[in-house]
Amino acid sequence: MQAPGSSLTAMRAETPLVHNITNFVAMNVMANVLLAIGASPAMVHARQEAAEFAALAHALTVNIGTADPDWGAAMSDAAAVMVEAGRPWVFDPVGVAATRFRQDLSAGLLDLKPSVVRGNASEILTLAGLGGAARGVDAGDSVDAAEEAARALASRTGGVVAVSGPVDFVTDGTRAARVANGHPMMARITVMGCSLNGVIAAFCAGQPRFDATVAALAAFGIAGEVAGRTAQGPGSFQVAFLDALYHLTPEALDAAARIERLA
Repeated sequence: MQAPGSSLTAMRAETPLVHNITNFVAMNVMANVLLAIGASPAMVHARQEAAEFAALAHALTVNIGTADPDWGAAMSDAAAVMVEAGRPWVFDPVGVAATRFRQDLSAGLLDLKPSVVRGNASEILTLAGLGGAARGVDAGDSVDAAEEAARALASRTGGVVAVSGPVDFVTDGTRAARVANGHPMMARITVMGCSLNGVIAAFCAGQPRFDATVAALAAFGIAGEVAGRTAQGPGSFQVAFLDALYHLTPEALDAAARIERLA
């Protein structure tokens, strides 16, 4: 497995343009997160330009949190461009269990073979057809309960699946790892997971996708740990988190990453 610090170095050298079709709640925070860690964000969701813009990007993220039919079509158009170009795209099936619309949209996006699927345990279980105890957009299942579903889903898509939680689980259907970095305050900030999608996409641009995903999760979690040392609450945590991403060095990432490699 590639050292996570070298993944951070490579990402910053590339300064990848990450095209994000994400939800209304996430846009500002996600853009600032990507800028802080060293990538270049763009929020483009109109169907009339999504595919054209995707052709310019190094990576794409798709998040169905506030999707509608037009956004759904734009997501599919942009993802198809990335697949054709051999560039990475990350899919976040927010609240997939909540409505039939989300399930149908997610099924179509999965057919486009996302490079990385990142979701909570309930979302991954739902995508894999194994149920799940979601509460709206929140997980009602543990990461451990979704590990086999993640392996099955990765084998189906041919990509990487990341299950977010107190300890993240990542697999490409053959290899797997757990990443234990993070801070409890991260769960008190909306769109942290949405913002993580962009960081994963940035790391995956031009890099091996399993290793890049693991490195992105570790970097994101370490920034949370650093922010948590000084934050007085959710408000100050957000500011400290952006600063921690900005100041994160490859050496600090390698030293603080808590990654368990699995069979």
